[in-house]
Amino acid sequence: MILIWILVLLGLSFLYIIFNYVRIRKMKEGTSEMVELSGIIRSGASTFLVTEYKHIIPVLLIVAALITLFIEKTGGLTFLTGGAMSSFACVLGMKSATWANVRTSNTARETGSIGETVRVALCGGSISGLAVQTFGMFGFIMILILFDGISPDAVSSGLIASLPCNPTITRIVTYSLGCSIVAMFNRVAGGNYTKAADISSDILGKIRHDLPEDDSRIPNTIADFIGDNVNDIAGNCSDLLESFVATMAASIMTAVTIYKTAEASGLARITESTLTATIRYPLVLAACGLIGSLAGLGYANVKKMGDDPSRELDLSTWIAAGITIILGGIAAFVLFRGNGLYDAFRLGWASPWISSICGIASGVAIGIITEYYTSTDYRPTRELAEICREGEAFVVTRGDAIGSRSCMAPVLVIGIALLISGYLSGTYGVAVAALGMLSFVGATVSIDAFGPIADNAGGIAESCHLDPDVRAITDRLDAIGNTTAAIGKGFAIGSAAFATVSLIVSYVGNFTVPGQTPVLNFAAIPVVAGGIIGGALVEYFSAILTDHTIDSAKIMADVGDRMMSAPGVLEGTVRPNYNEMIELAAQEAIRKMVSPSVIALLVPLAGGLLFGVQFVGGLLVGATIVAIPRAIFMGNSGGAFDNAKKYIEGGFLEGAGKGSAAHKASVTGDTIGDTRKDVVGVALDIFIKLMSTVANTLAPVFMHISLLG
Repeated sequence: MILIWILVLLGLSFLYIIFNYVRIRKMKEGTSEMVELSGIIRSGASTFLVTEYKHIIPVLLIVAALITLFIEKTGGLTFLTGGAMSSFACVLGMKSATWANVRTSNTARETGSIGETVRVALCGGSISGLAVQTFGMFGFIMILILFDGISPDAVSSGLIASLPCNPTITRIVTYSLGCSIVAMFNRVAGGNYTKAADISSDILGKIRHDLPEDDSRIPNTIADFIGDNVNDIAGNCSDLLESFVATMAASIMTAVTIYKTAEASGLARITESTLTATIRYPLVLAACGLIGSLAGLGYANVKKMGDDPSRELDLSTWIAAGITIILGGIAAFVLFRGNGLYDAFRLGWASPWISSICGIASGVAIGIITEYYTSTDYRPTRELAEICREGEAFVVTRGDAIGSRSCMAPVLVIGIALLISGYLSGTYGVAVAALGMLSFVGATVSIDAFGPIADNAGGIAESCHLDPDVRAITDRLDAIGNTTAAIGKGFAIGSAAFATVSLIVSYVGNFTVPGQTPVLNFAAIPVVAGGIIGGALVEYFSAILTDHTIDSAKIMADVGDRMMSAPGVLEGTVRPNYNEMIELAAQEAIRKMVSPSVIALLVPLAGGLLFGVQFVGGLLVGATIVAIPRAIFMGNSGGAFDNAKKYIEGGFLEGAGKGSAAHKASVTGDTIGDTRKDVVGVALDIFIKLMSTVANTLAPVFMHISLLG
């Protein structure tokens, strides 16, 4: 009955998404030049996704066939369901953004009001955010309904291999795996596309030709506009949906592992009714988060906003979080009170609820820390802008120091939250804390997504030669969007840490003999070797992504230079060949997306088949320990570089405006930061979760097939 009520709630969310989509489509697009440019952006983004999925779909089908044949006969179907849900969310989010960007520009042009303009951008962003939570939950709930829930004692195998596994667990793991693979491809390809276009555009405009940002004479600019949608919207939707689904899956897998261990050992007190409650609570908590998201976004939709809408946007997030906490507490009371509680619940029915609050609080704290190190309102970024006067070497060195310094506080927050949630509710508490952080992901992604829409709107205003007042409005929204995006990255990094820890615990439980305590022996040589290799693998993965992006940017800059040398282009009488540049960006991104994604799939597989389950456990731990601070460093140093440049371009650094030596030094920093924050940092989160999900999927195989383990 609970699942049916959740489906009804999802239906209401679908209706809200449709309402906003229709509302966006009915708004005016503006001048004929704006209509033409937005059409090019929309067409280019759609063409990129179509081309990308021509490569993704065969991979999904091959992996689904292997799962069905060798792991679990229905796992291939649930794997494809995960891929489909992730794809639906990212396509819908991207389409809504490409409709909303020009309408945001036109609203600023017609009304001159920041409040009215932000409402349009947020309307487009809310489609993305709610699609993430709604599609992610819908696929999960339908699998539970169609396959009759979770059974701890069920046994099945693949059509060919006869390796026993729990089919109910395998279905949710493969569903999460489908989401993860699509997210990895979208993030890697989208990141390469947008940052190669962005970097090459900056090189041409600000370094080689001294042109304004987003000048339509630069052919790479239009590809950059498209990139904002295929990465910051479509890629972000896939990324956060994957995180959200992974935390739900980890919570349920952990609940089953706890029950099976307690049942076999007889050392812990846990009943079947408690098992049912621990399985239901993550689903109900996610539903509570969706209610909170709808309420928070509804508030932002009706609230009249003034010249500083950041307060209303922050308040909508707090409303979503507050409602989630209140309803989550009620749900914990109803599900767990008087229910033969698991011994590890130190505060009774309230333990899982408080664990979820730990996740929410740590997500907010990481967001605040991220804002401090990346926003122009605070000292670190302002000092970085000030030192731009001294040249590129000082900029890079100070930016690196900011990134390194910013790692300690978020990692400390994550560590403390893990300890508290684990103390209160055991390993189940860690999984629930991860879900708590993402339980209102519909609101956080919506407010995150409005930033790229506003950024695109500003680019359209510049390229279509609208009044400077229009660009002033969109720039203001873009600055707010940079902060919300940084906070969103903080949530993504924090949730990745919690989710990966939960998945590692579940993985250890999957290969542990019933009756024995799940243990990963860190004194064992295979675990140590796996940990060292896992840490190095993160660095290697980061290097591949960076090399690919810079190589693509160099090619695009050279081609763009050739186009701009054609007669009439720099004079503004002839338009460059935008379509050629768009196709080049797509070709480069898709050609270079396969190898990084395959690493996350093949390394756990090869490691497990060769060296066994303990080696893979060490691999996951080593990769996670290195990836979390590395992702924070990449995101925060990149954000500081970006905003230091914007601080100078805004005229806030006396005697150092656009075109000055300090400005050019900041552009160098921004070029370095682009790859860090929007390619490597965001992909590392998916990398460790994808490897952990692959390991969980293949644990039954590793238990029976290991050449050297």
